[in-house]
Amino acid sequence: MLAEPAYRRSTQPKPQLGPFSTMLEQWLAFDATLPKARRRSAQRLFESLQAEGYHGAYDSVQRHVKTWKTASSGRGTVTQAFVPLSFAAGEVGQFDWSYEHVVLGGVTQTIKLAHFRLAHSRAMFVVAYPRETQEMVLDAHDRAFAFFGGVPQKMVYDNLKTVVDAVFSGKERQFNRRFLALANHYLFEPVACTPASGWEKGQVENQVGNIREWLFTPTPHFADFAELNVWLERRCRELAERMHPNKLCRITEAWAAEQPALRPVTMPFDGYVEQPQRVSSTCLISVDRNRYSVPAAWAGKVISVRISATHVRIVAEGNAIAEHERLFGRDQLVCQPWHYVPILETKPGALRHGQPFIEWQLPLAIERVRTFLLKQPKGDRAFADLLLAARSSGLEALDVACQLASEHGQPHASVVLNELRRLTEPERSPAMAVPAVLILRNEPVADCGRYDSLLGGCHV
Repeated sequence: MLAEPAYRRSTQPKPQLGPFSTMLEQWLAFDATLPKARRRSAQRLFESLQAEGYHGAYDSVQRHVKTWKTASSGRGTVTQAFVPLSFAAGEVGQFDWSYEHVVLGGVTQTIKLAHFRLAHSRAMFVVAYPRETQEMVLDAHDRAFAFFGGVPQKMVYDNLKTVVDAVFSGKERQFNRRFLALANHYLFEPVACTPASGWEKGQVENQVGNIREWLFTPTPHFADFAELNVWLERRCRELAERMHPNKLCRITEAWAAEQPALRPVTMPFDGYVEQPQRVSSTCLISVDRNRYSVPAAWAGKVISVRISATHVRIVAEGNAIAEHERLFGRDQLVCQPWHYVPILETKPGALRHGQPFIEWQLPLAIERVRTFLLKQPKGDRAFADLLLAARSSGLEALDVACQLASEHGQPHASVVLNELRRLTEPERSPAMAVPAVLILRNEPVADCGRYDSLLGGCHV
């Protein structure tokens, strides 16, 4: 009895993917040279093949990618086992950082992305920053809790230096004092993971990879961080329209059902980091290799610098004396000209070469007066007197005064000062009404003739 011949294929035909397999493997080989965070997923490779004319299924691409990666690694895949987790509404939130690549203002930059996740509803929130400093962590929590509409009972973290000062045995941690102020303000319990155990906050760990694939591949372009964060918030709301893993509702519906279990936010936390500094003789303080001006009265004195994610505030004797928008470059100088105006009282010559005054964009009428006065003898002193007189009223009143003075001919300093005083002098109080009880019933009559009668009795 003859055995029935068995047919075996030496190769599996791929009528759709076959013509594109070489291109796909070239892409995989190129991606293998990139950092892991920048490699394309099978889904992204599938979309790229479609742009090249591929009409086959995604599964074929996925299997080919898996086979290629397994062959190139030279080993099989080791799978860990985990227990499925369930979280009550409002019970747990998770936090993590990632770094992504974007083009801001035409320049490719590496940014830091703060990730938040509500473990029950799977609602996510991400916000971008130039770095991972503590003030960024504090600001990110303010934004996230405002976005979620409340605060969960617990927040889970890695052992970040901005969150944890010391790691002890087990789950014992010494949390940073400033971070604890944030936790006490919002009344949530901070929980730090076991080192090298990212699965303890697996949802947000998976979110990092998903957000990178969905939002940062290919590299997006934005004008600045403000535009980027507006787009990220909008995309988080759009992604919440996906189905929840339980397949019973959408994430946005589970999120709405979870919100009553979140603790309401009554007041945002003022997330700043404070440090004392001595003001230099040039009225400057330094933050991250950038310099910011301080009112001249505080030169040489110790003040407190409060650094937030977006601003630098200077506080002295319990009062805010200056505030600047924070810069993230290096060796930049931010000068508020009004901080230096009092110095002009003794050093009027600084008007010509002082950097705060050279870069000061004055209204057109004031600039014309300045040009006219600086051509006159002692013009520095004259224009300095105008600025000193306008400290309380501001540039708007001085601008109007300069316009009025120009209408009368040459805008001399005395004319401008006169117009400025007329504009800024307090209004005269109206005549006081006399109460009826104080009005005389019989008012005295003035009789000047009595003085004339005295002339008749004069003796020479």
